[in-house]
Amino acid sequence: MANMTNLHILSGELLDESTEVTLVQLCRTCAVQPDTIEAMVDQGILEPLRKQGQDLCFPATSIKRIRITLRLQRDLDVNLAGAALALELLERIDELNARLRIMKDGLEP
Repeated sequence: MANMTNLHILSGELLDESTEVTLVQLCRTCAVQPDTIEAMVDQGILEPLRKQGQDLCFPATSIKRIRITLRLQRDLDVNLAGAALALELLERIDELNARLRIMKDGLEP
């Protein structure tokens, strides 16, 4: 697991699903309150991996989901339910684009 103590000052470290962050680290990194994270969990935007003592642990990829959600709320005035749907659709588009690339690569000589 990467050292996530100074997660809020990361400037280029790649984070993947094997890296875990705590609720406190997520709040500090994304500049949000714990109740914001809890609301995102309730809407299915974030999914905790496990509970470590009194703190929840999340995949580091949650940072990207939080930032997208906050941008949707700020720029488009989307509520959390709408953001959850938008994230689901964006992930589906990424999946379909990946499939198209594979098919295209298989057809080209």
